[in-house]
Amino acid sequence: MKKLFAALAATVLSLSAAFAQSLPPPNIAAKSWLLLDATSGQVLASQDPTMRIEPASLTKIMTAYLAFSAIKEKRLDANQMVNVSVRAWKVDASSSKMFIDPATPVKVEDLLYGLIVQSGNDAAVALAEAVAGTEEAFVTLMNREAERMGLKATRFSNPHGLPSPDTYSTAQDLSILAARLIADHPEHYKIYSTKDYTYNKIKQANRNRLLWLDPSVDGMKTGHTAAAGYCLITSAKRPNGGGDRRLISVVLGTVSDATRTAESQKLLNWGFQNFDTVKLYAKDQAVDTPDVWKGTQNKIKIGFKQDIYVTVPKGVAEKMKPVLERKDPLVAPIPDNTRVGVLKMMVDGKPLTELPVVALEQVNQASIIGRAWDSVRLWMK
Repeated sequence: MKKLFAALAATVLSLSAAFAQSLPPPNIAAKSWLLLDATSGQVLASQDPTMRIEPASLTKIMTAYLAFSAIKEKRLDANQMVNVSVRAWKVDASSSKMFIDPATPVKVEDLLYGLIVQSGNDAAVALAEAVAGTEEAFVTLMNREAERMGLKATRFSNPHGLPSPDTYSTAQDLSILAARLIADHPEHYKIYSTKDYTYNKIKQANRNRLLWLDPSVDGMKTGHTAAAGYCLITSAKRPNGGGDRRLISVVLGTVSDATRTAESQKLLNWGFQNFDTVKLYAKDQAVDTPDVWKGTQNKIKIGFKQDIYVTVPKGVAEKMKPVLERKDPLVAPIPDNTRVGVLKMMVDGKPLTELPVVALEQVNQASIIGRAWDSVRLWMK
């Protein structure tokens, strides 16, 4: 999945303009929005996706990502008890809190539920300190991780998203962050579907109303400040052929909780109803076995190092035809995973998308005699 968002970003992520225009998106009452098919890594529609916005509590997705990573790397344990600092306890008294107390150590697992379900700003600070020692050190990790993910228009100054001129992002970056959390930490993502959580005898409901309204929705996060408006990142998974398909909607800057809920539902329904996601090739499946020159073998398997999906308007999938363009002649040595060509998916003679094709195996250089013989054959050819 990591390779999907990196290596294919310039190819799969954009449909041919001709096909995109054939399906006008719905009118969404938000400052900025985006709909991502997380299965294919393809943006289906957007409006001002690179507009800089205040992410508010959507910031907590990165906080959760780093906490999950610390647990996976055994730098933190979900059952570990941590002390609550006065700084975490005192975080903006008027903001969302899970009501932890410096007098009572709290389990990391409780902090995760407090962060995600209750949107506790106190939980965000406590987790930051548990992971990195100090909030400032944690913010450094947040920005380092954002850079590693390629979130070029994102900057964090705190782990909770309370207003700061040094905290900003975009719908495009937030969609990538959400998809990465789901893909990289599936064992923890289930927390996002929890409808309510009780800590310190205080029960609080998840602010994502779509968890009650749409059974396919299993996350993800709300956000709100006066400047940001009402924001919502939603993830839903519905059947698609023989498997499931996941869409992620990012709706930013609406006027109310009800509006962000309704507009997110509208966007998800549009994506599921008007598009199909098709698996083109499996990981390590040979697309072709062309000739190799001057190598220890005469043929090489070429294809993709990950499953390849493409999302297309309904009715288009059966019209797709692959056209392979290779960098012939293929001359050894050829390291594994070397790009050797491109596969174009054509519909009615027009390119729908282009996919980089790589070597699925290594081919070493032949002996001097073998190389000399192939040199003659190439010259004659």
